[in-house]
Amino acid sequence: MSNLFSKIKDIIVADLNETLHQKETQNPISKLNQYLRQCEQETEKVGKLVERQARLKDEFLKEYNLAAELAEKRKHQAEIASNAGETDLYQFAAAEHKQFVERSQRLSASLAQTNEQLSELKRKYEEMKHKLKDMHLRRMELMGRENVTRANIGMNQVLEANSSQNHSSTKFKDIENYLDRLEHKIKGAFNQSSIDDRIAQLEKEMDHKSLNLTKE
Repeated sequence: MSNLFSKIKDIIVADLNETLHQKETQNPISKLNQYLRQCEQETEKVGKLVERQARLKDEFLKEYNLAAELAEKRKHQAEIASNAGETDLYQFAAAEHKQFVERSQRLSASLAQTNEQLSELKRKYEEMKHKLKDMHLRRMELMGRENVTRANIGMNQVLEANSSQNHSSTKFKDIENYLDRLEHKIKGAFNQSSIDDRIAQLEKEMDHKSLNLTKE
């Protein structure tokens, strides 16, 4: 039997929890809070991507400056080697110069693309932050409306309760008045009945006395 009661209790608790969960999910503010948490998580992810992209841009810029510097250095060395008639040294410096130029060009293109992507990410990130701020303000507005609604409902319940109490008080007063009238009628009828019985008794006594006097 105890197991049966335990199972019944578990069923009731589970049903109540499910009902509360449904009410919570149906609550517009609860839904908005859930959506806000998701948006905050996505905004945080985009913020981290902006930081990574900015660091990547710095790395590209660093590598580009290094390649451009080495290209200029090898160009100058190739000119010196050429003027000195050092063919092997010139060819090495010229080949290095070419590689560094190509690398700097590739890095320049990557840097430009990274800058463009970073600007786009920053723009979207700012839009998301503004949207998130608007949603927080929207939640505050909804909470304010909910507070007013609940307050009005509570006041209406109190007013209706007072009205009901007044109505009930009137009903009770009517009943009391009715019982007073009924009691008064009962007392009047009782008194009337008592008088009639007393007069009838007196008449019998007087008739009895008259009869005795006649016999004498």
